[in-house]
Amino acid sequence: MLVVGEARLLEGLPLAPGVRTVATEDPLEALQGVDVAEQDVVVVVDGDPGYFGIVRELLEQGHAPEAVPATPLVARAFAQAGLPWEDALVVSARDGHLRQAVNACRAHPKVAVLTGPGAGPAELARALFPVTPRSFVVCEDLGGPRERVVYVRPAEATTRPWNEPDVVLVLDNRHALGETGWVSGPVRAPGGWALPGDAFGDGPGLRPEVRAFVLAKLGPGIGDMVWDVESGDGSVGIECARFGAAVVAVDRDYTACERVRQNVRLHGVKVAMASGDVRSTAGHLPRPDAVFLGQGGPEAVKVCAALGPARLVAVATPADVHVILDILDEQGFTPDAVQLQADRVTPPEPGDPVIVVWGERDPLTPARRTSRTSRPIETIPAPPGEPDVPPRTA
Repeated sequence: MLVVGEARLLEGLPLAPGVRTVATEDPLEALQGVDVAEQDVVVVVDGDPGYFGIVRELLEQGHAPEAVPATPLVARAFAQAGLPWEDALVVSARDGHLRQAVNACRAHPKVAVLTGPGAGPAELARALFPVTPRSFVVCEDLGGPRERVVYVRPAEATTRPWNEPDVVLVLDNRHALGETGWVSGPVRAPGGWALPGDAFGDGPGLRPEVRAFVLAKLGPGIGDMVWDVESGDGSVGIECARFGAAVVAVDRDYTACERVRQNVRLHGVKVAMASGDVRSTAGHLPRPDAVFLGQGGPEAVKVCAALGPARLVAVATPADVHVILDILDEQGFTPDAVQLQADRVTPPEPGDPVIVVWGERDPLTPARRTSRTSRPIETIPAPPGEPDVPPRTA
């Protein structure tokens, strides 16, 4: 028999005479070249190996493991914290997913983060502090001889020494208890979206029909950071937050900022507010995965596109639309544009056309650029019999 695992897990393990052990930080690597058909192999890991664990990787390599789970690390962590966790969001910051995990912590009040090298309490704290007020419960060696559970603020987490923590609970203490529900995990995505215009007061903003198209192109979700730049009433950012994304609203106008704050409180979501021109504030904000620009024109689009989001959507004037398309093309996006017009039938209410420009790209691999010489804008016309109205920005 061969027993493989980390040295701390193998230490003191009762084994029969003659059993061979391999202490390693990478059990999968240790199994390379081992004929599991010729001998019994046991891999010792923490918690439940089928929950963010090694079972998936063993199956992908053609093995057929029999799993004997222990109590999952997340369950142990919440038990130590004395909190229910059926409403918690569980994410892994390992293997390059630190940024997505941080965005999830920005947007959700109760998150369990599975940690790893370079993605531990200090890294989480540096990304969250001081903009996002949270408390940390850092859990080390859960169930082991060196188990330690420490309650800290993010500022303290950046300076304390940590001994290979397993899980960090990131909590908004105001909402850490949560509410009783019928399904595990965080609050589900909203059943309805593109909320009616009066859900955001009387301020300027996109008509619901246009907002629905914008949201479809932004594709907000858990782990995303979305910028809502000068949308007027914050409606786009608020709807993105309802889908679980982390959101920063940016606006130069003080009155608009106050309107956004009011709407955020009204809808009970988490949206950070940044006052100022996006061209001067962009360098101080978390890197976006998606950006919406209700205003700002080509210069603002250029600033945001250069940051490498996967998706960018902007409302454009007829004079700016081809300039913005060119900017997106130069930045490696696959750009497109459409002119939208939606007229209400009951009661009759004509809607002004709005031009929406968007671009999509792989944030790691720029899209292949194509020539768009004399490229027309796709137009969705008004119903027959309705008058044509010159386009305008929303």
